[in-house]
Amino acid sequence: MTTRRTFLKVLSGGLGLAAVGLPSRQSLADVAKASETEFFVFIIAAGGWDVTLWADPRNEAKGIVHPASTTNTDTSQLRRWVDAPLVDGEKSFQLVRPAGSNLVFGPGIGDLADMPDRLTVINGLAMNTVAHPDGQLFSTTGRHPQGGRVAASSIDTMLSNELGRDQLLPTVSVRFPSAYVGADLDRRVVPLAIDDVGSIARTVTRAQQYDANPERDLVTAMLSEEARDLAKRSTYPDVLDGLALQYEGVRHMLDSHLQDVFTTGGLQKAHPELNYTRRFTRGAAVNAAFAVESIKRNLVRCVSFAVGGFDTHGNNYRTQAQLQQETFELVALLVKSLDRTPHPLVQGHKLSEHTHILVVSDFCRTPQVNLALGRDHYPNNSALVVSPRFRSNFVFGKTDLEQLLPAPVKKFADGERAIAPPDLLATFVSAFGVDPRKYMRDGEVVKELLRL
Repeated sequence: MTTRRTFLKVLSGGLGLAAVGLPSRQSLADVAKASETEFFVFIIAAGGWDVTLWADPRNEAKGIVHPASTTNTDTSQLRRWVDAPLVDGEKSFQLVRPAGSNLVFGPGIGDLADMPDRLTVINGLAMNTVAHPDGQLFSTTGRHPQGGRVAASSIDTMLSNELGRDQLLPTVSVRFPSAYVGADLDRRVVPLAIDDVGSIARTVTRAQQYDANPERDLVTAMLSEEARDLAKRSTYPDVLDGLALQYEGVRHMLDSHLQDVFTTGGLQKAHPELNYTRRFTRGAAVNAAFAVESIKRNLVRCVSFAVGGFDTHGNNYRTQAQLQQETFELVALLVKSLDRTPHPLVQGHKLSEHTHILVVSDFCRTPQVNLALGRDHYPNNSALVVSPRFRSNFVFGKTDLEQLLPAPVKKFADGERAIAPPDLLATFVSAFGVDPRKYMRDGEVVKELLRL
C-alpha cells in the first residue's frame, strides 16, 4: 500500500508526480485503498506474435509487408477469415470490424472480436530488441536485462507487493517471466514459480499414516501463536509475522481441500466452460481455470502464465493464426467465466468487475515472409488490456503505413516518441494507486489509456 514515505520519495526525486502524469497524492492513496479487492491475470504469448493477424491488421502488399494469404497461411480453421483479393490469384483476408465499434482486427482475433466494449488495444509498442529473453523481460518489467541479469521486478510482483502481501499466495507464476528484484520488497511476495498448477496440489497433499488434519491443526496453531508472540518482542516483527501468516496459510490450504481441486482434472471439472479440447491451448486453459478458482476463493492476488508456440520462423507459420485464435478465444472465455463468478469480498459484484487482464508478447513477427514461409523477429509489438479501469473499445498507439514500425504517438517528457513497454506498465500499476517510481526507472503514465 502507498505510504507517506513513498510520496516523499516521489516528490523529492526523479521526475516528480506531475512529470510522470500521476494523480495527486490524496487521490493516489484513495485509489490504492480501493484496489485492495482487485485481482490480476497476466498472460504472455511466448515467442513473439504476428500483430498483422490481430491488433494491427495488414492485408495489402505495401512497402515490405507481405500479408497473410491463402498461399502462406493455413486458413481452414479460422472462423474470422474471409477471402479478399491480393495478387496473382492469392487471397488475403477481409478486416474484422465488430459492429458498433471503431476497432479493427485481423482474423487471428477469433471470437474475442465479439466483445470490443471490453478491450483496450495498444499498438506500435517500441521494443528496441529482437531477443526472446530481452523482449519478455522488457514487456513484463519495463527494463532490459543488465549483463544477462534481470534489472527490475515484474508487474505481477509489483502489484503483489502493494496489494497482495496478506494473500495466501500473492503471485502464482506458471512459466511466466516473473521477477523479484529490489531491497524494499516484502519477502512474502516472491512469485511462486511452477511448471503446472498441479504442483500446488502435490505440495499440500499429506499422508494420513501417522497423523491427521486435526493433529496438524494443533501444531500449526501453536507455531503461529509462538511466531506472533516473538514478533511482539522482535526488532524485525514483519519477518516473524510473515512466518505466522505462512503457518496459517498452510492450515487454510489443507482445510480447504485444495489438493482436490487444484489438479488438471479437478480444474477441468470445476470449469468446463474454458474448453480443454483445443489443439494449442489446453494447458493454458487449465491455467485460466486455476486463475478463476483461486481468485474466487480469495487465495491469490496475481496469476501469471505463458501461452507458447508463437516463435514461427518456418513452415509452422501456418499455425500462427490458429494459435492466436485459440489464445484470444481463451481470453474471451476467461472474461465470460469471470462475468458469472461472484466476488469473494464485494457483495453483489462479479469477479469481472474487479479482475484485470494484461496480455503481452516478446515482440512481433516480421511483416515480410522469409524463404522458409515463416516470419522472423521484429522490434514492434502490440498488447491487450481487459480492465474496468482502462478505456474500452479503444486503441492507442500506431505504426507507420509501410514498414510496420512504431510511430511517434504523443509528446512524452523526453520528447515526441512511440509508446514503449515501460509506459504501459507504469500506466497499468498507476491505475491501482501504485506509484510506478517505486519500482520502475523508466516509463510515463499515459492518461489517455485510463478510464478517469
